Amino acid sequence: MGEDDELFGARMRRRGNEDRESGAALDPDRERRYAELFEQLDLNKDGRVDINELRTGLAAIGLHRGEAEEIVLESDINHDGLLDFEEFSQYLSAHEKRLRLMFYSLDHNNDGQIDVGEIQHSLHKLGVEITTEQASKILQSIDRDGTMTIDWNEWRDHFLLNPFHNMQEIAHYWKHSHMFDIGEHLTVPDEFSEQERRSGVVWRQLVAGAMAGAVSRTGTAPLDRLKVFLQVHGSMSRGINLWTGLRGMVQEGGVFSLWRGNGINILKIAPESAIKFMAYEQIKWVIRGTKEGGSLRVQERFIAGSLAGATAQTIIYPMEVLKTRLTLRKTGQYSGMADCARQILKTEGFQAFYRGYLPNTLGIIPYAGIDLAVYETLKNAWLQKYCVDSADPGVMVLLGCGTISSTCGQLASYPLALIRTRMQAQAISEGKPKLTMVGQFKYIISHEGVPGLYRGITPNFIKVIPAVSISYVVYEHMKKILGVNYWA
Repeated sequence: MGEDDELFGARMRRRGNEDRESGAALDPDRERRYAELFEQLDLNKDGRVDINELRTGLAAIGLHRGEAEEIVLESDINHDGLLDFEEFSQYLSAHEKRLRLMFYSLDHNNDGQIDVGEIQHSLHKLGVEITTEQASKILQSIDRDGTMTIDWNEWRDHFLLNPFHNMQEIAHYWKHSHMFDIGEHLTVPDEFSEQERRSGVVWRQLVAGAMAGAVSRTGTAPLDRLKVFLQVHGSMSRGINLWTGLRGMVQEGGVFSLWRGNGINILKIAPESAIKFMAYEQIKWVIRGTKEGGSLRVQERFIAGSLAGATAQTIIYPMEVLKTRLTLRKTGQYSGMADCARQILKTEGFQAFYRGYLPNTLGIIPYAGIDLAVYETLKNAWLQKYCVDSADPGVMVLLGCGTISSTCGQLASYPLALIRTRMQAQAISEGKPKLTMVGQFKYIISHEGVPGLYRGITPNFIKVIPAVSISYVVYEHMKKILGVNYWA
C-alpha cells in the first residue's frame, strides 16, 4: 500500500468514527434540507413522491430523468412504488456517506477543498487523462462561490440526487458527452480509456450511435429527399415550397417514394462511424507523438476530427453518390442499389463514384470547426451562468446547443454541400455540361445568384430539431439496452 493509500485510509477511519459519534438520527440542519427537497419533489403534496414526480423534479434541476428509476429502486423499502419522507431521508443519508468518501478521495491534501490539480490527479489514477482546461470546466460547473475550489457543501448539493456509487461512475459522467447524428455528419466519439476499450464500451456506444442515426434519418428522410431535389433542380424548382415539393414526389411515385435513397443512407452509418472512430484514434496518437497520456487541446481535436471525417468520407464516398442517385431516381429507373452501381460503372466509369468529392471534403472543415466551437462555447457559457446545482446542463440545453451549433455549421458549409450534390447528380441532369467544382459555383452564381447557393436549406433546417431529438431519445435507450451507462 502506498503513502497516499495509507493517508486516505487513516482519514476514512477518522471520518467513520465521526459518523458513528454523530448517531443514527438526522441532525436538524440535514433534516431541514431533506424536508425542503422532499417538498419540492412532492408536486401533488400528498406526502409521497412517485416515479413521475421524481422524473419531473430531476429534469427541472438539469438531471437526466432516467436516474429516477435507480433512486426509487434503491430507496423504496416497502416496494410500493412510492417514497415517503422516511425512505427518502434514509436514501439521502446513505448517499451522503458515499459522496463524503468520494469527496475525501479527491481532497488529497486534506484541506477541505478540491482544486483543479486534485481533479486531474484523481482522474489520472482512474486511467482518465484530462487537460487543466477540462478540469477547470468540471470545477466551474460545481463551484458556486467563484473561489475555483469545491468545498463539501458544494460537492454534496451538486450530486445529492445523482445516484453515483463511486468515483469511476462520476469520472465516466464527467468525461463522456452525447453523440448526436443529424444526418450529415457523425460526431467523433470522446476519448476512451484502455479499460473501456477492453470492456467493449467503445463499440457498444458506436452501435448505439448508429442505431440512433438510422432511426433519426428514417424519420426525417422525406425532408432530406426534398432538400436533395431542390439542390439539384435549383433554377427549375423556383416556386416549389415544402408542401408542393412533397406532394409532387408522392404523385410521381407514391408515399413510399419519400424514402428513396434512405436504405443506403442507413447502411453507411455503421461503417462511417467505425472508420471515423478508428481513424480518429490513430490520428490522435500521431498528433500526441511523445506526449504520453495527455488529452488533445481543442485545436488538436479539431484537426484530428476533421482528418478522421475526411478519411471516413474517402472510403464510404461511393455510397454517398449512390444515395444521391437513388434519392433522385424516377420510378423504375433502378431495380436496387446493385443495379444503380452497375449502371453508373457501365455508363460513366469508376470516377463517377467520386464526383463532388473535393467540395464534400472541404465542407467538413468549416462544418466541424464551427459546429464544435459554437457548441462548446454555448454549453460552457450556460454552465458558468446558470448551472450552479449540476454539472449537467440538462437535456433541453444540450439539444438547444446542438441545434444552434449545427445550424451555424451548416450555414458555413452548405454551398459546398450543394455543389457536391449537383456534381454527384450530373449524369441525370440532361442538357447540362459536366462542370467542375469551380464551374458549378460560377454557374449557380450567374444563373441563380447568391440565394442559389442555399437552395434546399429550408427543409434541411426544419429536420435538425426532430433529427436531434429522435437521435437523443433512441441513443439514450440503446445505451441502456447495451449497458453503456454503466462503468465497465
